[in-house]
Amino acid sequence: MRTTKSNLQVLHEDNHLIIVNKRAGDIVQGDKTGDLPLSEIVKEYIADKYDKPGKVFLGVVHRLDRPTSGVVVFARTSKALERMNKKLRDRNIDKIYWAVVQGHPTPEERTLEHHLKKNPKNNKSTAFKEPGEGTKKAILHYETLLQFDLYSMLEVTLETGRHHQIRSQLSASGHPIKGDLKYGSRRSNKDGSIHLHARRIAFEHPVKKTPLEVVAPLPSDPLWDLCEERLSDD
Repeated sequence: MRTTKSNLQVLHEDNHLIIVNKRAGDIVQGDKTGDLPLSEIVKEYIADKYDKPGKVFLGVVHRLDRPTSGVVVFARTSKALERMNKKLRDRNIDKIYWAVVQGHPTPEERTLEHHLKKNPKNNKSTAFKEPGEGTKKAILHYETLLQFDLYSMLEVTLETGRHHQIRSQLSASGHPIKGDLKYGSRRSNKDGSIHLHARRIAFEHPVKKTPLEVVAPLPSDPLWDLCEERLSDD
């Protein structure tokens, strides 16, 4: 189920920022599909809630891939957008992702380093071990949280922010994300999602200068539900 104004899940809201839990299938910004983007839904929400006439300002701080769920940050003022963009450039925003992958990665905790090259024609990034023409270095760290018969649940942190970085690097390590046909998953998920969720984001508020941490609840499906149940048992 994609996001509408009535089911928008707001995780944090103040005069400068609005942070929402994106559903798999939502696009963050408008693209060639012409589908209604999450940014426009959030604008409608703000216009209605605060009875704002005319155009609502909303800046997109960062994006998530369409089949991915989780935390997305929008700026409600140009000042907040400018400062959040600087935080992104300076890598002063901490993000944690949860992923369910095929198989059991070994070791259970590891740093992956690749050189990614984006192909705009198929909107895909290929991971290489060595640098080459047009490649960008990509580094992530993962830790195994749970293991099932066929899958593992990982916590992933990014050191760099590249196009499809988590999807490409985990696939190159032999453990594609569940449902991610583009990067080697055995089969797709029925709803078109992949099991990649932007779980947590933390940074210093761009205006208030106070620490802000936001956690996005998991989507509800049998495997994510099982992960949540197993984690709560531990």
